[in-house]
Amino acid sequence: MPKPNPVSVFLCFAAAYFLSYFYRSANAVIAPDLATELQLNAEQLGLMTSLFFAAFALVQIPLGVLLDRNGPRWVTPVLMLCGAVGSLVFAAAPSFPILALGRALIGVGMAGILMGALKAFGQWFSAQRFSTVSGLMTGLGSSGAILAATPLAWLNELIGWRGVFAWGALVVLIVAAAIVLFTRNTPPGQSWPQPPPGHVWAGLRAVFTNGRFWRLAPLIFFTNGSILAFQGLWAGPYLFDIFQVDNVTAGNVLFLLSLGVTLGFLTSGWLADRFGLAQVVVSGMTAFVLCQAALAFTPPLEIVRPLMFLFGLSGGFSVLLLVQPRFLFPPELTGRAATATNVFAIGGTFILQALMGLIIGQWARDAAGHYPPEAHAAALWFTAAGTLVTLLWYGPMMKIESKK
Repeated sequence: MPKPNPVSVFLCFAAAYFLSYFYRSANAVIAPDLATELQLNAEQLGLMTSLFFAAFALVQIPLGVLLDRNGPRWVTPVLMLCGAVGSLVFAAAPSFPILALGRALIGVGMAGILMGALKAFGQWFSAQRFSTVSGLMTGLGSSGAILAATPLAWLNELIGWRGVFAWGALVVLIVAAAIVLFTRNTPPGQSWPQPPPGHVWAGLRAVFTNGRFWRLAPLIFFTNGSILAFQGLWAGPYLFDIFQVDNVTAGNVLFLLSLGVTLGFLTSGWLADRFGLAQVVVSGMTAFVLCQAALAFTPPLEIVRPLMFLFGLSGGFSVLLLVQPRFLFPPELTGRAATATNVFAIGGTFILQALMGLIIGQWARDAAGHYPPEAHAAALWFTAAGTLVTLLWYGPMMKIESKK
């Protein structure tokens, strides 16, 4: 068996993040089947899908403590076991409550993957390469959303959504085992940095009283929340309701959205290392606001296709906000700092995904079960406004960065 090395550490966590992104995005394609088979309305669909992110967010603070204390080699795979169980529960669900339980368990299972990867990369890679490696990993991993587009639509036609989630549980177990076998917390000869006794609460206090943390937290709430709420659920109904497309056509458009996110993740770290992290964040998020506004005007499908790609590309730059705590806090606090940031990232997804459902649900469906374009436009205007306000609040981070 080959010894753990930077490449094996990178590949194992990238594979795990691939699964995480697949699960968080899958409901956008299978939403019509879930709604029809289990009689779900927009509010139930939004709430159920958002439970992935609610459970994900609730785990983050204790996860950060465990990662700082024990490292990602065991913490991440143990959580992934919950994800495998959740995938099976989801596959077998006969009703909305059981479906929601399965979705929440999947969220718990995927909660430790990205944060575990960032913690591991902080030990295995230099600070100069950290943003690039992290961006590359999230870019490759986010291609799981590409699998959750056209390929998932085909698989859904072939074996059904229940079959997809049943087989998915097995894949989760295989990747969890790979992390245990082919990664270590630190390179050979390097010890794991143990926080001193009583440091847990002091460390959390240091994170939550840091003014710079509160500059980035509201922005990642809206940026990450908006991109994942739309990509993971509401982009599908946007296409089904406004254009009455079939599953495969919707999957093709969602493929462009997911491709954009992947390229945004892949290029953001490289750009941040060369032009400054805050500068790239502000540029990317400005474009993201414009894309949300453009989609809110519900243009023709021929224009929506490239807009979806640009929406994903610019929104993908939000991943840099998860990397930024690595440069704001000392090594012994990076686990807690990153997971505290992720609470806002994933909490934003949970809240915005549910709120978008509530907003859309204020309009009546037509005889075919479709919500009107104004319903989706209202939801997009809401997320665009929130992103713009928090981006203006984040702006001073560019001045702070330029002084370093």
